[in-house]
Amino acid sequence: MSTLARRDVLRLLFAGVVSLAWDWFPWPDKTPPQKGQAIGLGRVTTRWISVRAEPSFRSPRVGRLFRDMVVRLLEEVESPAGPHHNPRWYRIVGGYIHSAYVQRVAYRLQSPYVGPFPKPGRLGEISVPFTRSWIRTRSGWQRLYRLYYGAVFWVTGLDKGRDGTPWYRLWDDLIKVYYWVPANHVRLIREEELTPLSPDVPPEAKRIVVDLDLQRLWAYEDGEVVLETKISSGVPGIITTNGIPTKTPTGRFRISIKTPSRHMGDGNLTASLEAYELPGVPWVSFFHPTGVAFHGTYWHDNFGIPMSHGCVNMRTEEAKWLYRWSTPTVPVDKVYVRGRGTKVRVIED
Repeated sequence: MSTLARRDVLRLLFAGVVSLAWDWFPWPDKTPPQKGQAIGLGRVTTRWISVRAEPSFRSPRVGRLFRDMVVRLLEEVESPAGPHHNPRWYRIVGGYIHSAYVQRVAYRLQSPYVGPFPKPGRLGEISVPFTRSWIRTRSGWQRLYRLYYGAVFWVTGLDKGRDGTPWYRLWDDLIKVYYWVPANHVRLIREEELTPLSPDVPPEAKRIVVDLDLQRLWAYEDGEVVLETKISSGVPGIITTNGIPTKTPTGRFRISIKTPSRHMGDGNLTASLEAYELPGVPWVSFFHPTGVAFHGTYWHDNFGIPMSHGCVNMRTEEAKWLYRWSTPTVPVDKVYVRGRGTKVRVIED
């Protein structure tokens, strides 16, 4: 792949606009999002969800929306019909959808950054509802994973993509390959977004408590709560193929490894959309030797009940806050850092 110079970027940007647009618009049936006054956009994150006549699961189903469809959200509703842990619904044209499997998204096209790119690269997050990644093989370009809004990757360079327009080269930490996405679908993260929070507070004065019964997390500084939020811990009663229970372990731990981006899954290059394959999981703070971590979540918005394979799922912005606030501190040019970090206590009555 040839690296692009700045003079090439302007020439190529317009050339690929038309060919790119149809490919990356995030509605599988090519139907545009619904019209109407909106509070934002939502992407369906599971195989399908019901559209109800009223904001209640007891209300008649009037339709279905399928994975990766993007709809305009007209209103957010706290429904007295619940469910109790997450009573938030969205009104859309034609009915209501529950928020559990709806990711709030946006279209934020970016201007490509020419470089230079330092080692190991620059961190970037997907800034459109989803984009298709491609891998270069001897037989040509091959489709790879869909990468979703808010997922974070190491961007290692700017090249000519499969259509001749500027594409970023991304590194996958699990399968150890490069793949490419349109550069205007990735927002490069500024260094000031990753500066440590509360660096003047002694590390031993910081601690994190997770209550599995309440599905809540608290972060403390000198005994004072500085963050309280809902989480989703591991679903109990399941054993994975490697023999590790999916229930989040209880006990006293410390954050030991931190990384801004982690591919979680099996690394299957031909995985279907229904497979457990999560590239670019953001803001990961490991605290248990079996790989249990705090991290951001782009595949559900159903905090308050167990949902994970063992990790502590958090809203992405809150996982980023915890990543910056806790120790060990991760320099912006490090893929990961090990250390004896912030104390973690996971409790259950």
